Amino acid sequence: MDLISNLALGFGVAFTPINLMYALIGCILGTLIGVLPGIGPVATIAMLLPATYALPPVSALIMLAGIYYGAQYGGSTTAILVNLPGESSSVVTTIDGYQMARKGRAGPALAAAGLGSFFAGSVGTLILAAFAPPLTELAFKFGPAEYFSLMILGLVGAVVLASGSLLKAIAMIVLGLLMGLIGTDVNSGVARFSFDIPELTDGVGFVVVAMGVFGYGEIISNLSRPEEDREVFTAKVEGLFPTKEDFKNMMPAVLRGTALGSLLGVLPGGGALLAAFAAYTIEKKTNLRPGEVPFGQGNIRGVAAPEAANNAGAQTSFIPLLTLGIPPNAVMALMVGAMTIHNIQPGPQVMTSNPELFWGLIASMWIGNLMLVILNLPLIGMWIKLLSVPYRFLFPAIVLFCAIGVYSTNNNTFDIWMVAGFGLVGYLFMKLGVEPAPLLLGFILGPMMEENLRRALLLSRGDWTVFGTRPLSAGLLAAAALLLVIVLLPSIKSKREEAFVEE
Repeated sequence: MDLISNLALGFGVAFTPINLMYALIGCILGTLIGVLPGIGPVATIAMLLPATYALPPVSALIMLAGIYYGAQYGGSTTAILVNLPGESSSVVTTIDGYQMARKGRAGPALAAAGLGSFFAGSVGTLILAAFAPPLTELAFKFGPAEYFSLMILGLVGAVVLASGSLLKAIAMIVLGLLMGLIGTDVNSGVARFSFDIPELTDGVGFVVVAMGVFGYGEIISNLSRPEEDREVFTAKVEGLFPTKEDFKNMMPAVLRGTALGSLLGVLPGGGALLAAFAAYTIEKKTNLRPGEVPFGQGNIRGVAAPEAANNAGAQTSFIPLLTLGIPPNAVMALMVGAMTIHNIQPGPQVMTSNPELFWGLIASMWIGNLMLVILNLPLIGMWIKLLSVPYRFLFPAIVLFCAIGVYSTNNNTFDIWMVAGFGLVGYLFMKLGVEPAPLLLGFILGPMMEENLRRALLLSRGDWTVFGTRPLSAGLLAAAALLLVIVLLPSIKSKREEAFVEE
């Protein structure tokens, strides 16, 4: 009964004309900027954060949430059309989505992403509404030791789910962790690994790494090929909506992706990214139907499942933000910034001290998802017009948009040179057959792991057994060890390699 009255309060807040208007503005802005390759939700929200100063707190957060969904959808659009993930959780979508677009099936791919996202987003919002209050209680049991163990489990999961060689995946994660250490040490104030470059004392930006490795790396790879061999669309796009057969294939994948995303999104530490990879892995391990396209060659399940998973994960990732006050990803960190601007302290007290904000934000998520489907599905034809742009015009535009997106986050030209450097690194990874996604995960979790490790050791006065004596922490570490042992068993190892082969 409480849930219904709380949701009624939320919808009462969200359905006011001013909040509906800001939700719509957020969705339109997010989609527009998300569709531009290189400018994902992090850059979008970072650019528009100052614009929320003058707005009422609820309207400001509803608009930012709308931008988040819009930019996420835009991320999948660019992943499908130009093989450029708008954000890290859209990386998996490029594998089959881009292949579908090359075969003239960009419409069904975009529709699968949109419908899967809407369904998963709606379910994720319901889970957030139903489970946020009891999960607040569980959240209070997590200390620094538990967070550190949880992140270890997350990184082991990323190794298990990474395609190709386990050794390469571990190397990528370690490289990501090391890159996360660049910057000023919080405890001592000493600059680490900055090589006396003032710009590196703040560390390397996530946007810089993501855009460089994925965006510029892809462009360099394309330009290194002769013109006739480049990955450019020439096929005519026909049929802008999924067929009955497509729906039959994608519905179970969407359900699996939603369940997995909702579960992994709750875990602080990159839930949406892990969810997308896990969903794709599960789909690859599910038997193909007779006549179904192999994975890696344009299977609609390879688009629907990760998109559903990352959207469900994105919705439930609000749980650690609203219950613990801890942002699980870069976008949530910006949401913390927006709440702080309006003198709202993120954490368990938001639910009791500001119920209109808490439940209004939850209700607006459902409205935002609905707006996105209405906005995007009829406009699929417009996004597909991007296919007709010649590559000689497209790649300078992508380079420009990436540069603008990177510059706008810190107003620093050094970041643009950094992106170019990471572009070369991304191209090198492609040549070596290394998957860069685990690097991003290690990079995001590295600083958080270090902080929680230090805090746990500080509280236990240097006693390392604290990670084994606290039941929750010990359980998480045991799960990580078990996962590692299972994946190293010869029979599992060969099956894993089989699952990750791109037929």
